Amino acid sequence: MFCFKHFTKEQFASCWEVSREKYYRLAYCYTKNEHDALEILSEATYKGYCHLHQLKQPEHFDTWMSRIIIFEAYHFLKWKKRWVSYEQYMEIPNENMFCEVEENVDIYRCLDKLSAEERTLLILKYFEERSFKEISEILCMPENTVKTKTYRLLRKIREEEAYGN
Repeated sequence: MFCFKHFTKEQFASCWEVSREKYYRLAYCYTKNEHDALEILSEATYKGYCHLHQLKQPEHFDTWMSRIIIFEAYHFLKWKKRWVSYEQYMEIPNENMFCEVEENVDIYRCLDKLSAEERTLLILKYFEERSFKEISEILCMPENTVKTKTYRLLRKIREEEAYGN
């Protein structure tokens, strides 16, 4: 990652470009929809650029942007729950809708059952492959707390799967 004392427009763009795909995957894990993930990224990029002066340590750009994306995803999902599009309301299920890969459906169903904090822990650890240290920086909590919560969450998921809940 780049290390700058003060970011310019070009430096922001180059840092963003380096991690663009990772940021997209992070947003997609929350929305499971390409269009919505891109909307989150657009809003997060705008907010990150506008508040770049608040970044105290430029070497933490990746962590800082990940945090903005997560908060934007929370905001987007909260807003989206309030509204249902006419197309969704009138949509009639057809057989093609149920041809998704079973494994992905199970993973996303599991994620949907979790609280926002639990979902974030799993996405950062296993989808984004972040270290416990990085996760603790993103979520502003002690590293040992992140480890404890992650392992408890995994135990909880295993128990639910064993009992078929």
